[in-house]
Amino acid sequence: MNQESSNTSEIATLAGGCFWCLEAVYDQLKGVEHVESGYTGGHVINPSYRQICNGDTGHAEAVEITFDPQVVSYKDLLDIFFTIHDPTTLNRQGNDVGTQYRSVIFCETPEQRADAEAVVADLTAQKLWRDPIVTEIAAAAPYYPAEAYHQDYFAHHPSQAYCQVIIEPKVAKFRKAFAERLRKATA
Repeated sequence: MNQESSNTSEIATLAGGCFWCLEAVYDQLKGVEHVESGYTGGHVINPSYRQICNGDTGHAEAVEITFDPQVVSYKDLLDIFFTIHDPTTLNRQGNDVGTQYRSVIFCETPEQRADAEAVVADLTAQKLWRDPIVTEIAAAAPYYPAEAYHQDYFAHHPSQAYCQVIIEPKVAKFRKAFAERLRKATA
C-alpha cells in the first residue's frame, strides 16, 4: 500500500483492458492511496486468472482504486481512464481480446454513476474518437483481488517485453498529459 487510507477515502473500480496498465498509471497519481489489480463483473466466486483467461466467468480485469476525493476527484480518475485506454473497442484492448478486457466503469454510488454518465456524454459530444464509446457503466459487483504475482506488475517487471511495449507508452502518455498530478517520487 502506498500510504494509509484517510477517513474520507473512496473506492473507484475501473476495467479498461489489462489491469497491469491501469495499475501502473493510477499508482503514480497524487491522491491515490492504493491500487489493486483484480476481477469483477462476473458470476464465479473468487475466480483465478486461468478461469478469467478462458473468458467464460463474465469477469473483467479491473483495478480497485482507493483515493482521497479531497486530492483527486472521481471525475479526474475517469478523465485519466479515458486517456489511457481505447473506449471504442468492444471486448478488446490492442492484442488483448475477450470479455475480460472490456471497458467498464463499476459505480459504487449513484453519484459515481451520474459522474460516469456525464463524462461519457461529454466525451461523446466532443467526438474525440472516430468510433462510438462502448464503455459500459455498471453497478459495482463483487471484486476479487488478483493473485499476488499480478500486483505491482509493472514496478516489478519493467524490463519484460509486454511492460516495455504496452504499459510504458501508456504510462508515458499519462505522465505527459497529467504531469502536474504526479505523485512526488520518494527516495
